[in-house]
Amino acid sequence: MTIDRRGFLTALGFGGALVAGGAGGGVARAAAAVAASAAPVLPALVRQPVGSGSRGPARGLVAAPPDWSALKARLAGRLLQPGDPGYGVARVGFNELNDGQFPAAVARCTSVADVQACLDAARGHGVPIAARSGGHSYLGYSVPNGGLVMDLRPLARIQTQSDGAVRVGAGARLIEVYAALARAGRLMPAGSCPTVGVSGLALGGGIGVLARKYGLTCDRLVSAEVVTADSRVVTASACSEPDLYWALRGGGGGNFGVVTGFTFSTEAVPDLTVFSLAFPAGSAASVTGAWQDWVAGAPPDLWSNCVVSGGTPPTCQVGGCLVGTAKELNPLLDRLVAAAGTRPVSRSAQGKSYLDAMKYMAGCANDTIAQCHLKSEGGRLPREAFVAVSRMLPAALDPQAMVRLMTGRDGIDLLLDSLGGAVADLAPDATAFPHRTALASAQVYASATHANRAAVTAAVDGIRDGLAALGATGAYVNYIDAGLPDWGTAYYGDNLARLKSVSEQYDPDQVFAFPQSVARA
Repeated sequence: MTIDRRGFLTALGFGGALVAGGAGGGVARAAAAVAASAAPVLPALVRQPVGSGSRGPARGLVAAPPDWSALKARLAGRLLQPGDPGYGVARVGFNELNDGQFPAAVARCTSVADVQACLDAARGHGVPIAARSGGHSYLGYSVPNGGLVMDLRPLARIQTQSDGAVRVGAGARLIEVYAALARAGRLMPAGSCPTVGVSGLALGGGIGVLARKYGLTCDRLVSAEVVTADSRVVTASACSEPDLYWALRGGGGGNFGVVTGFTFSTEAVPDLTVFSLAFPAGSAASVTGAWQDWVAGAPPDLWSNCVVSGGTPPTCQVGGCLVGTAKELNPLLDRLVAAAGTRPVSRSAQGKSYLDAMKYMAGCANDTIAQCHLKSEGGRLPREAFVAVSRMLPAALDPQAMVRLMTGRDGIDLLLDSLGGAVADLAPDATAFPHRTALASAQVYASATHANRAAVTAAVDGIRDGLAALGATGAYVNYIDAGLPDWGTAYYGDNLARLKSVSEQYDPDQVFAFPQSVARA
């Protein structure tokens, strides 16, 4: 079965792109049953503002609640509310720390028409509306308290085409996309979390284990089918709705409209070799410094990450994937080891097929595809309880200073995922993803409980702010962070103004607004 993410990272030293903020693996917990009489409370933090446009009542007026019965009658899929069988499972997302959020309703959308019905029913009624693909939002923005969740999981069909493109339903999970592509002898660059929804991953950019060779997931987007805030269905591509198409490639999930389907370009499957090196205690600074210089000069065929695990002293591991053979990889690894000035305590390099390499990265190398994303007990997705934040490294940072940030921080990992290569082939304003020239992304990740959440959050935020003081001021919207200072600029840089203009064009009444939506940046 899949192992938990931190255990996987600690064992192998691998990170990867996660979507709209989540991590893969973990142990499923039974969702708490909700009594029929338990009316969800909508806090001010996520209350949908009532717009003054034509589709909502004037500001200051109290909106009537949606007619849930009418919506239930119109839907082809199910509408689940508190007290209904299955609501207790359907209402939760990936991060267990968000289990205190109780949507007023969860709509299982089986078609574009179901999405339109949801928007027609809830728009203008003062409740938050969110689409959910994988449910991996770090902060649970895809399961708004007191709101309507449009569950897109039934829209999971994957069709590979003769021209090498693949059509992917918005509810498909990443491991399912990998499996379908592998059967056709194709690949596309994406992340390592097997259960993440492809929608959030692609819409936020899509940092992944083949990014330096093939670009971000969003760079592979040919077109998207989108239901806009006023229930229109449009196709966003280079030739149709070009501003929306630009925004969808890195502007973040939950903004602009509900994407119900994607078409991505793909590549023929090459030889792949995965690798892992664990270094001795006390060498984290030398390895981290050597790794930053190494990836900056590495060929685009090589993707790597460096994981610094907090402790006294911190420890360090390096992993990655080469588009090529072990024979081609080993001289590159020798160069890293020589630069680090310390020999790893373990080193492995394994040639694998595309699908087996992606399963390895996902921490489910010995599992079936079903086991990669479903636990056997009750068919529930594996879940985790965690706090995580991010930064973007514009260039190499002082390794001694980075390791000092992790000293004594037991249970916290700093994951550096290399960028460059094909990611940097596009200009920062070519798509909404602005971090084209960054050396690497940094994610600070820690398991947590409800009891220690505040303390863990303070520690994680301290590392995040320490990285900013060293020069890493950007951040990745797919690792969304409630406490991030100046988050709009951190996520989007100079692209923010254009993104806000696109948001105003396609959602003037802020139907899709949430606490960290583009509209509120």
